[in-house]
Amino acid sequence: MAKRPLDLDNPDQMSLLDYIQQSQELRPEESSEGSLNIHTRFCHALTNAISASDLSRWEIAGRMSHLLGTEISVHMINAWTSQSKESHRIPAEYIPAFGAATESREPLQLLSEVGGMFCLPGPEALRAEIQRYGEEERKARAEKRKRERFLKEMEGKAQ
Repeated sequence: MAKRPLDLDNPDQMSLLDYIQQSQELRPEESSEGSLNIHTRFCHALTNAISASDLSRWEIAGRMSHLLGTEISVHMINAWTSQSKESHRIPAEYIPAFGAATESREPLQLLSEVGGMFCLPGPEALRAEIQRYGEEERKARAEKRKRERFLKEMEGKAQ
């Protein structure tokens, strides 16, 4: 199968520098009281990362415990994602382990964005994403071929 060359001149594709400039323009000039209180948004980011993961909260707690070398319980994760538990917040040093366990960068990206930074995944993370997309692509092509064969069989029997 021939590979299509990358379309680097796509007018709809925003360049990285344009994206950074746009994010700088969207940041408010003056901070108002409470503008950096992101508790609700951060709880949603943690919850979204858990929901998008194929793992249960128990499995995420186990992976985090392994990565951190300290016990993380499912009850701790439940408290961190609860908006009503103001005093239960995930420690900053646990966020990379949470991201690795859930395979999500959303919480860290939110913190970077609010802090006025721009966060990009490392080369290994990008390679892993590319590999995952390639596997999904191959599975989709295989499913498409199955359906095409089934359609030909159906059309052959109908005639």
